[in-house]
Amino acid sequence: MFDFENLEVYKKAKAFNTEINSSILRNDNLDSVLKNQLRRASLSIVLNIAEGSSRFSKPDRKNYSVIARGSVFECVAIFDILKDTRLMKTHEFNQLYSQAEEISKILFAMIKNLEK
Repeated sequence: MFDFENLEVYKKAKAFNTEINSSILRNDNLDSVLKNQLRRASLSIVLNIAEGSSRFSKPDRKNYSVIARGSVFECVAIFDILKDTRLMKTHEFNQLYSQAEEISKILFAMIKNLEK
């Protein structure tokens, strides 16, 4: 087993990505560019957490966590647009927003810890 597979933030990011893929990305009314961007951003969170765990230096690990957190923000911005254009239901927005917020907070704590 790889170290990143034991990280709670990795597990939460994977669940977040799965939820996005099984709900929002199945909506045929979404613009293909927006769908692709959301698919890439949500996958980026998972992949950057995994890749960052392989790095030996704190600055390298921190950089991957910063990138992963930026991808969380990107997903939330897309959710906001989808909600405003009524392509996302309020309960879906609230659920995914809550998951994103939790992942962001964990990544923020990791980033701060890697600055020490």
